[in-house]
Amino acid sequence: MDTGREALFYWKNLLSTPTRSAQTPAPASPSQVPLWQQLQATAQALQGVRNGQSTSRILPGVEARLRPGVQAQLFLVLRHLGRAEALRRELARKPPPPAADALLCCALALACADEPPYESHVLVDQTVDAAKRLASTRPQSGFINACLRRYLREAPALNAVADRDPVARWNHPRWWIDLLKKDHPQHWEAILDANNRQAPMSLRINKRKTTLAQYQQALNAIDMEASVIPVSAHEHAVLLQRAVPVHLLPGFELGWVSVQDAAAQMAAPLLLEGWANTPPARILDACAAPGGKTAQLLELSDAEVTALDVDPLRCERIHQTLQRLGLHASVVTADAADTARWWDGRPFDAILLDAPCTASGIVRRHPDVRWLRRASDVAQLAAVQATLLRALWPLLRPGGRMLYCTCSVFRAEGQQQVQTFLSHNADAVLRAAPGHVLPGRGTGDPAVLDQPVIDADGFFFALLEKRDH
Repeated sequence: MDTGREALFYWKNLLSTPTRSAQTPAPASPSQVPLWQQLQATAQALQGVRNGQSTSRILPGVEARLRPGVQAQLFLVLRHLGRAEALRRELARKPPPPAADALLCCALALACADEPPYESHVLVDQTVDAAKRLASTRPQSGFINACLRRYLREAPALNAVADRDPVARWNHPRWWIDLLKKDHPQHWEAILDANNRQAPMSLRINKRKTTLAQYQQALNAIDMEASVIPVSAHEHAVLLQRAVPVHLLPGFELGWVSVQDAAAQMAAPLLLEGWANTPPARILDACAAPGGKTAQLLELSDAEVTALDVDPLRCERIHQTLQRLGLHASVVTADAADTARWWDGRPFDAILLDAPCTASGIVRRHPDVRWLRRASDVAQLAAVQATLLRALWPLLRPGGRMLYCTCSVFRAEGQQQVQTFLSHNADAVLRAAPGHVLPGRGTGDPAVLDQPVIDADGFFFALLEKRDH
């Protein structure tokens, strides 16, 4: 599931209670869902996150008619969970049982949001109703009612007390905040602020099937507002003014366009552009699923591309992506580091290594990541990245290039990783690349490359060239 495409546009249609933007409820219809039912399902999903499950695993299991509203509510809750939990501690020093605590924290997060989606009295009534309708929360319904009504009476004072805690102020774990302060002392606040905003919906044009101008005309024809932003000297992303379901995008099923963040769209051009002689004929896309970068490599070149991933189910997603776009690659299910099991001995001209990482750069699309990660994960994943770099570098021919990238803003997974690699590989040369791209504002290292400010996810890019002796 692409959790970046949030379902906020479903809220008014799915909820039968009035929101702040509606004076009276819309007429009921079979597709509408009572708010208390949405809150129950969102609280259950929050319990899943607290138990270590990702939203990408939880949401597919939610009943289809509830799923869009639950996703929208859950993402908003996760973006305000630090403050909500601090408020709950102020309202009740002893936490209620897990199910009741999840429901109460969901309601507090929705109530303390910058733009609360519901009228306060409606939220309280429906939350209490949700508590009364479940055996696991019914005994705490009065407690939940009292906490929420006290919050409504004392909200400014309670918010001020809660926000003394950085976790509540920034809605991120303390270790995450401290690491960002260390890694990005000039930009850590901007990164955290960007993480708490909804990401835009960016599109990549399939130039084998249409052009940027033609697709802009198709969008204009259905009054879908969009702007164009540069991702490289020759490539551009289309940024939608408002996120929509993919089936509403012109030509989506025909392969005209793909949904891909502007930062992710930088990868293929960085690897393909600026070759002195002939462009690369044989490319490896390691850790390729779900196939967005594989597809872009094929859209921009005539190279023979091998797409590699360790997970068979994720490899199936690569096949589906390529089939929709009318493209072909050799898709291999294998551990990229275990080269003896899959490599045929022929060197690659270019390698794209989008390595497993903490995903700290895509928190605005996956707001659960901040609450699921632990401080120890950074070093553990950095070790995996180092292993992949060591394993794949010998597969690159002299004069070839490897683009190492991660969707992380932590320097241990970016700048420091590459510096260590260069210190151990005398045949590696670092070419111009954006370095750390920070969420919502573009590059954090303007001295490395003159990169425009774009509304993109956080990423790291390093272009390594093997010396041709």
